[in-house]
Amino acid sequence: MKSYRKELWFNTTTRRAFINITSEIQKCLKESGIKEGLLLCNAMHITASVFINDDEAGLHRDFERLLEKLAPEKPYDQYDHNGYEDNADAHLKRTIMGREVVVAVTDGKLDFGPWEQIFYGEFDGKRKKRVLVKIIGE
Repeated sequence: MKSYRKELWFNTTTRRAFINITSEIQKCLKESGIKEGLLLCNAMHITASVFINDDEAGLHRDFERLLEKLAPEKPYDQYDHNGYEDNADAHLKRTIMGREVVVAVTDGKLDFGPWEQIFYGEFDGKRKKRVLVKIIGE
């Protein structure tokens, strides 16, 4: 069995962002040479997310509105965590959107359903963060 590991780094200019990373993940898969197996992709920071969904701008705005209703950024003093930082909302948003995705690899390709894409979700940006890509298989 083969194993492949790579870190992808992101540094957004905004506090929150959704970035389609599917093409970068496909490059990793090609580099790995693995044709059959599993791909894990996970955010290595507790205020960022990796998730699968449709790459549609309206849906991304809907995510933003939903997350802001469930865990509004302000007022900062509504959160106990914010005694030391101002990012409690980002921790909650990450929990809602998820930490990682696992995708089957079949015949050297990501085995997606219709419209599925992989996204990096940033909820406390403006600093460098990483995503782990781990692929195992043959």
